[in-house]
Amino acid sequence: MGKPATKPAPKPSKQQDDKKSDLQQELVLQRLYDTVQSRRGTDPSLSHSARLMARGRNKIAQKFGEEAVECLIEAVNGNRKELIGESADVLYHLIVMWVDAGVSPEDVWTELKRREGTSGIAEKAARPKEKLG
Repeated sequence: MGKPATKPAPKPSKQQDDKKSDLQQELVLQRLYDTVQSRRGTDPSLSHSARLMARGRNKIAQKFGEEAVECLIEAVNGNRKELIGESADVLYHLIVMWVDAGVSPEDVWTELKRREGTSGIAEKAARPKEKLG
């Protein structure tokens, strides 16, 4: 007697693939966050992240700003490959800033989920007005 025939596993739907992809992307950022967080307070001569955090939040903000400008320049110039690399630099420096400021990726995901499904115009109109001066 032969083995009973088995049905092939159902192919995942596009929605399932998208959720899996979203989770993988979140995990990559979470691993980077965990790595940067583990460098906090360690020897600055051994870790770029530790050196950056040891130099303080102003330096972290400066580096983030520099990388953001470089990212924008590559986008405007249509340099896709360079834009991808600069985008990775922006994300890295943003995560260093999060670690330094005590913000977790989950804090940001929660805020993004809160905003989901709200139009940009309606969301902006619902924000409290900032007082100048």
